[in-house]
Amino acid sequence: MKILGEELSAIGRWYIALPPLLLIVFLTGLFFLAAAGQSRLNAANEYVHDSQLRQQALSEFMALLTDAESGQRGYLLTGEDSYLAPYHEAIPKVEAALDRLHDSYAQSEDGKAKIRELRVLTGKKLGELEDTLALFKRTGTAPAVNMVRTNVGKQSMDAILRIVTTMRQQETEALSAATQRWQYDWRFSRGITVVGLLLNIGLVLLATRLVYGDMRRRARQTTSLRDQKQELERLVEERTQELAALSTHLQGVSEQEKSALSRELHDELGGLLVAARMDLSWLQQRLPTSDPGVEQRFRRIHESLSAGVDLKRRVVEELRPTLLDNMGLFAALRWQFKETCRRSGLRCSESMPETELRFNPDASIGVFRIAQETLTNILKHADAKSADLTVEIRDDIFILRISDDGKGIPANRLQTITSHGLASMRHRIAALGGSWDVRSPDTGGTIVTALIPLPKMLPYEAG
Repeated sequence: MKILGEELSAIGRWYIALPPLLLIVFLTGLFFLAAAGQSRLNAANEYVHDSQLRQQALSEFMALLTDAESGQRGYLLTGEDSYLAPYHEAIPKVEAALDRLHDSYAQSEDGKAKIRELRVLTGKKLGELEDTLALFKRTGTAPAVNMVRTNVGKQSMDAILRIVTTMRQQETEALSAATQRWQYDWRFSRGITVVGLLLNIGLVLLATRLVYGDMRRRARQTTSLRDQKQELERLVEERTQELAALSTHLQGVSEQEKSALSRELHDELGGLLVAARMDLSWLQQRLPTSDPGVEQRFRRIHESLSAGVDLKRRVVEELRPTLLDNMGLFAALRWQFKETCRRSGLRCSESMPETELRFNPDASIGVFRIAQETLTNILKHADAKSADLTVEIRDDIFILRISDDGKGIPANRLQTITSHGLASMRHRIAALGGSWDVRSPDTGGTIVTALIPLPKMLPYEAG
């Protein structure tokens, strides 16, 4: 051993010292790589958090504008002050939402430019809403509704929606790029770990033990990250279920409010209008006159009361179709389809089973609203000449299919449709346990198909 020690006195000490030195160098490099990777990971996580805040602020801003517009439209249609509550609540919050958006894009010149443009467009939109309300209070419903039908408010809202959609797409793209960078850093870090393990196998026991300890530390970090990810996924799933349940509840409450309002309009307003017509007829018989001006006034009052009765009937049917409660779903769908086609001049055809099952009320109103929203989209966007409605019951599946011969939806937009009406339809179908499909054939037009399990539509005691 002494000889061996003497032989290694000059060179052997370097062989003995080299593995620890290599280990120290390797661990030092690994430490800096890990620190850099963690720094990049933290930066990616921070960016993801900031991106989520920006998207949340965009959603909040759009929700406030939508609430303001919906409240104003509801007030114009009904004249009820209660409909202005969402409008008055949303207006003061819009500026604060824009300020939060501006703060969240403080580091982006392009984002700040878009926020400035949003401020201008929002001012125009809110001004249009306020002017319409003022016109309604001064002159009544007809001039205000005519003003609503102009393209002024729609153009501003469309421009706002385009900007918000662009900003959301930019956030999604940037988030995807950050995720890819994070994955690359993670894979690189894992590769360094594997290489370090292979190198340390050939080193001294101390180097092997140190590397093994380092690997265990990293494994614990990976496990912790995985557990955190699973917990976040669980929380996201719970929140998604809660939001879906809340949306279903709000739709149910909305239908109940519409039904209650429909009954009140039918019973109270209808009774008042009929009584007024009877009293006017009685006065006309008891106070005969040959004055043409008086006779003209009588006729005009009769016409106004008749128009009021017709308006009441249309509003009642839009809020809660009486046919749906009295005659069933198929009769209500036929009436809605034919009435829509009659008003718009579409050529329509429908096909339904001769006999109708007894559906539960929630399913009936859900299917009716789906058909109603689809017909509304056809009138607004399709430029169609004809439409077809088909109802089938096949293998315990309720099938609703509505098609048109309009311009259809481009293939590149079928997966990116953001219409609130279509989102409401999708949720109604999901709440009934069904699925849906929207497609545009090569021959043109659009076909909307809803597939709902029949047991979900039967009365609850029979389901």
